[in-house]
Amino acid sequence: MLPSIDDLVRDAHVVALPLRNRFRGVDVREALLVEGPRGWTEFSPFVEYEPAEASTWLRAAIDFGWGDETAPLRDRVPVNATLPAVDAALVAGILDRYPGCRTVKVKVAEPGQSLAGDVARVRAAREYVGAAGRVRVDANMHWSVDETLAALEALAPFDLEYVEQPCRTVAELAAVRAAGTGVPVAADESVRKAADPLAVARAGAADLLVIKAQPLGGVAAATRIVREAGLPVVVSSAIDTSVGLSMGAYLAAAVPALPHDCGLGTAAMLNADVTREPLLPSGGAVDVRRIDVDIDLLRQHAAPAERRAWWLDRIRACHALLDENGGAYRPE
Repeated sequence: MLPSIDDLVRDAHVVALPLRNRFRGVDVREALLVEGPRGWTEFSPFVEYEPAEASTWLRAAIDFGWGDETAPLRDRVPVNATLPAVDAALVAGILDRYPGCRTVKVKVAEPGQSLAGDVARVRAAREYVGAAGRVRVDANMHWSVDETLAALEALAPFDLEYVEQPCRTVAELAAVRAAGTGVPVAADESVRKAADPLAVARAGAADLLVIKAQPLGGVAAATRIVREAGLPVVVSSAIDTSVGLSMGAYLAAAVPALPHDCGLGTAAMLNADVTREPLLPSGGAVDVRRIDVDIDLLRQHAAPAERRAWWLDRIRACHALLDENGGAYRPE
């Protein structure tokens, strides 16, 4: 059954954690943390999401804190380094925060930036990891089909592992894939923000899927999507605290095969966390483990009172939507 709203808000903590580098327009990551019977869990939909979308993130938080345990198939998950849309001169310093990682995910197509800047950033990432490393790019839906094809031509010398969500629609992804660039197409927003997360797989519009635990309703729900999609997956995160990353690690540990490194090393992007033992990459991987939250750190990084009130109002609105659905917190 759905926990009561009192159970969720009574001891909830809202934190505001600064990022080392601006990432997708965000300098500070806010999150709500609460301890359930199974341990600490996280509710951290981006602030612009309305309750209808954010309620799925609450479903995930409840699943991780109150739901059934999922038996992990592995105790370590290989992860990629995440490179924000920074100047090429900053690349090496950022990638040094990801010891042992053989893969770099490079943000491209940042509004206000140029393709030349993207090329320089990707070149620096390739030089850092060498010929044996892997470089993938993520455009976050900012390119048209023609812009994607032009960008992939410009980036061809760097042997891309894949391009993630270059365009907005499933039809556009299918057109990029049909163009025969030789670069696999990964779908992210077309999975986690879609009414039907399997539509992109059914349309043959992607070679692999990027799967995130919170936006898809939790470990159990996301695992079903992976099984039904029948495509290779990369388990990723959304600039979570170590608690949210732990949820992602348990999801990755439940997926039978992981041919690609996962996007779960992003604790390295934070200037602060909620635990003395953050889920940082070590030897190119992160552990699959629950997080021991430090109450002193929760207090130290507590969001201002007005932001805490905003998050409590938000979780109440999302809880009401789940309650309207009969208390179910796992999508069928």
